[in-house]
Amino acid sequence: MDTWVWVAIAIVVVIVLAAIALSARSRSRRHGLHERFGDEYDRSVTSADSRRAAERELREREAEHDELDLRPLSSAARERYEHDWSELQSRFVDRPQIAVADADDLVTQVMRERGYPVDDFEAKSRLVSVDHPDVVQNYRAGHAIYVKTVEGSADTEDLRQAVVSYRALFEELVREGADNN
Repeated sequence: MDTWVWVAIAIVVVIVLAAIALSARSRSRRHGLHERFGDEYDRSVTSADSRRAAERELREREAEHDELDLRPLSSAARERYEHDWSELQSRFVDRPQIAVADADDLVTQVMRERGYPVDDFEAKSRLVSVDHPDVVQNYRAGHAIYVKTVEGSADTEDLRQAVVSYRALFEELVREGADNN
């Protein structure tokens, strides 16, 4: 065979190997994102225009999250927040709407002290999803009911569910790093 035929075969082999490597890398990145984000990965893929766009957005979350200066709560802060949460729950029976508003506020306070930006709900939920993908959906559900509460359309069961939803994230935020202090 002529030399040009061998060169052409070598080029084709290199192209095929490069395509296989790129495909394997893509699968590996997809698997890593799915492992890290769990249900949040599926939610992002469902709500995005494409899987690629969703994965790009999740990687952007990770990069933005990596720039945060997150810190665990001090023991005193943790105790204070746990006390505040306990009081919030005891007030629920008499004033459930206020308890939901207090739960939203308390979670925001904990996030602020931990180092999360708290400017708007979407930014909070996006960034907290990197560390807490298992409970971010609860946070979204609690916040949606909080909005219904402000609008005056939440019933007592909604309000109860909001507090339960907020509690899931609250407990993770307060506990995280507790053993390190």
